[in-house]
Amino acid sequence: MTLTYLGNSPYCAANSLSILFGDEGPGPAVLEIAGGSPFGLAIHGDDIIYFSSPAWRPEFGIDNAMELAGWECDRIHGSPTDAVAVLRQATWDKPVLAGPVEMGLLPYVPGLGQAVGADHNIVVIGVEGDTVRAHDVIGWPFVTVGVDALLKTWEGNTFAYEADAYAVRFNFRRVREVDRETVLRAAMHTAVDLLSAPGIPEAAERAAQLVEGDLKSMQYKYLVEFQVQAGARRLADAAMLYRRLGSHGPAEILERQALLVGSLQLDLMTQEYARAAATFRALGPTYAELRQAFVEAIDDQPGPAT
Repeated sequence: MTLTYLGNSPYCAANSLSILFGDEGPGPAVLEIAGGSPFGLAIHGDDIIYFSSPAWRPEFGIDNAMELAGWECDRIHGSPTDAVAVLRQATWDKPVLAGPVEMGLLPYVPGLGQAVGADHNIVVIGVEGDTVRAHDVIGWPFVTVGVDALLKTWEGNTFAYEADAYAVRFNFRRVREVDRETVLRAAMHTAVDLLSAPGIPEAAERAAQLVEGDLKSMQYKYLVEFQVQAGARRLADAAMLYRRLGSHGPAEILERQALLVGSLQLDLMTQEYARAAATFRALGPTYAELRQAFVEAIDDQPGPAT
């Protein structure tokens, strides 16, 4: 039996897609793995540490998760007028996905009030006059926000990567029936591709140097308030899912990575920076090991029946 972590997690896109897919979706953990977010380590922007591949972006994650799970949707971006027009068509039966939006600028999120570079998505279920009503999976069902206020969060210019302004997805439809096992096996190929990106070992060493030095406020804040939590949860879920699938080689390495990333939280909070740096250096070689384990797992998969 594999112990499964349950509880809060920053699965913004995966939880939002799960709302949109309903009972026909494979669930947030499978979608998170299908999106490729757990596989790698990168440094972006102003030396911000991310527990994802240098080749990974949130939009890629949504696209890939939908493709592997057998779903399609329509998407537009660039025009606030067109985006709001789509929002006004949203209903409880036909919700739409708005994002990325800047979480720090959402007026209902307590304690922020400024851009923090946190990309986010919300599931819009209707517009009442000039008020948007949405499910925000971080913790606010049926939350409301003014149209003008939402537009200010939606410009796509506060993140460490390029993002389309006023991007909205709608008309979600299932085009193929795909079981969870098939999604997870297909995601192995995504993992191999993302773990093949150059710069992952160097990112681990750079992360170690950053925590040994003088972490800036935002670098530290992003680590202890989001990235460690997200990184450990993604790896824990991936380890659990692949162990249940019988892919024990990748599962063992993912579990080891989850333990290492999870241990960073206390060390960073108690300023045990030498120990945190050692953890990043221990993570460095595990990504190549994980890639090889996935390659071997793919080779071991049974071929199509003849």
